Amino acid sequence: MTKLSIVATLFKSAAHIDEFCRRCSSAARDLVKDDFEIVLVNDGSPDNSLERAVHLAQVDPHIKIVDLSRNFGHHKAMMTGLMHSAGDHVFLIDSDLEEDPEWLIPFSAKMNEEGIDVVYGVQGPRKGGFFERLSGAVFYRLFRFISKVDVPANLTVSRLMTRRYVNSLISHQETEVFMAGLWSITGYSQAPLVVTKRSSSPTTYTLRKKISQFVNSVTSFSNAPLYGIFYSGCAILAISGAFSLYLVFNWIFFSRPPSGYTSLMVSVWILGGLIVAYLGVIGMYLSKIYSETKRRPYTIVRGVFDKGSWQHSRRSLGP
Repeated sequence: MTKLSIVATLFKSAAHIDEFCRRCSSAARDLVKDDFEIVLVNDGSPDNSLERAVHLAQVDPHIKIVDLSRNFGHHKAMMTGLMHSAGDHVFLIDSDLEEDPEWLIPFSAKMNEEGIDVVYGVQGPRKGGFFERLSGAVFYRLFRFISKVDVPANLTVSRLMTRRYVNSLISHQETEVFMAGLWSITGYSQAPLVVTKRSSSPTTYTLRKKISQFVNSVTSFSNAPLYGIFYSGCAILAISGAFSLYLVFNWIFFSRPPSGYTSLMVSVWILGGLIVAYLGVIGMYLSKIYSETKRRPYTIVRGVFDKGSWQHSRRSLGP
């Protein structure tokens, strides 16, 4: 078995691949000499990332390329790369050079010093502008509050993991993958290392993508919204019941029929809006159940380039 696997995904990464592989190889040789592999997962990249990676793999036998049939998303591509890794230890990292491949050295030192299964990076000050930092802080706080899953704030992709942890991580079967949550609930002994992440390119996580990821993460790891619907419905029922009793009491003893078209319409609109919102929440959970029960694979591997040649695959990865 290989001592070390370095796993990264490729999406619009052509400008960084050469330097990334060179720096990864240098850091790996400082630790394990020549006993390492670099697993690159082409996540349907629209540029020539695949061609650049194949060119490097033809001259460097340490590089393995996993070519997906289309773009499946960052998190699913990472899981696919982990499934194709063979190392006793696995270093997961982004290939855009915002995270330094040289972090492998201090990550390994901390792992050996503390005898733990995972060392992961956390940003000291979060990179980006005011909105990116604020939205990131809100995301992690809300997710921890709703899901009760203790996901550290300002996580980086970079993490060094033992083989037993990786085997447990890739045993998760859900098709809607939220990596930060899976990293946490997999357990084992984990420790953070503070790092400084660079800004090599504008973030691809728009506000819409962040909201979508938040909804996916919450519905994947918590049923709190469903409980919230139940309890708020009980509260509305209690309030409306008390108000109804007040109206009956007022009509019997004071002979004053209720009036107020405005208050009536406001009540109708509020209740109507709540009903639609509640149906939407229930619909999201039903959609997730529908997706999971189909048992479709979350990635399809078109081929693997290893040891200088393509090995075309019909095997799908995932549930």
